[in-house]
Order: sequence, then C-alpha cells, then structure tokens
Amino acid sequence: MIDAETIRLYDARAGDYAQANPSDTPDATLSAFIAALPDGARVLDLGCGPGRAAGHMADAGLTVEAWDASEGMIALADRHPDVVTRLADFEALDAEAAYAGIWANFSLLHAPRAAMPGHLAAIRRALTPGGIAHLGLKEGTGSKRDSLGRLYTYYTEQELSALMLEAGLSPGRFERGTGKGLDGVIAPWFTVTAHA
Repeated sequence: MIDAETIRLYDARAGDYAQANPSDTPDATLSAFIAALPDGARVLDLGCGPGRAAGHMADAGLTVEAWDASEGMIALADRHPDVVTRLADFEALDAEAAYAGIWANFSLLHAPRAAMPGHLAAIRRALTPGGIAHLGLKEGTGSKRDSLGRLYTYYTEQELSALMLEAGLSPGRFERGTGKGLDGVIAPWFTVTAHA
C-alpha cells in the first residue's frame, strides 16, 4: 500500500534528496553488506531512492535491481550504469529465493505498521537460503507525518526483532545513530542486518 502523499513529495524533491547526503564511496554499513555477499550475487535495493547504494553495489560487482515507487527517484537511479531499475512499491515483491541480499535502507519506515509483517515475510521468501536483509528505520513509537507530509512509522529494537523472527529472519546486531533528514530534523535511527 503506497502512501500517495509521501510519493508525491519524493517525486517533487528527488533532486534535493539526492543532494542532501552525497557520497562517492559506500559507508561502513553498506561496505559490510557488500562484503558479506558472494561475488556477483543478485541483490535488490528495495526503496532505492536516487540509487546511490545500488550504484555502489553495482560498482562492487554485484548484480543489482533497484526498485522505488517514486518516478522521480527512479529517474535518478536510472543514471547508474549496471543497475536495473523498476518503478514498483513494496507490495510488488513476490519473488521466491531470488536474491542473496535485500537492502531496504530507510524505505520501509514509510509503510504503515500493519503492512510490515507482510513486507518482512515477502523479503524472507525472496531471499535465497542464507541470504541477508538490511533494514534501516527511525527509532521510536507510533506513526506521524513530518513537516513535509511524509508518513513515518517508528520502531523499537524489540518490536522489530520480534517481527523479524516471526517472518523467519534472524536479526543481527543493531547499530544506532542520529541524522538530519530532508525536513531538517535530527532524529534517532537504527540499522540491522538479518539472515534468512
């Protein structure tokens, strides 16, 4: 289920979003994700935004698909060579044992809470045996819209761990930090990589 207001914002501000956190090299979390995968592995960047991570993964020799529900974001992601893009929302993930890795970095936080169990189950089905899934979310409770109108659903480590386990994913160590979003607000976040 797409939140239309969130997608409209990303279509309108895709360029601003891409310029907010430019990076010519992958950060430590993405580097670890890439290193954990076999050479040439097939991966999915689910909710790829402007395709920065997808481009880094392709540069590292992975076989990369990048999906986003925003036409503006996909137009930017298309600029990365060797990345196959698709205009698609989270509900479109119906593959089985297709990907060695799925990167969902600060994308599923825009999905309604009620949809998260289904999205995690779809991620688990789409992973090959022993595959890995990375998630980045904002830490907290409840849901709300930011000053730009984007829908955010917040999670605690305990809540997400339980949801992952129910979906058949084994969460690893959680990493925490804070960062400024497109709305200018500094907020706490966490990331975790889970194994199928």
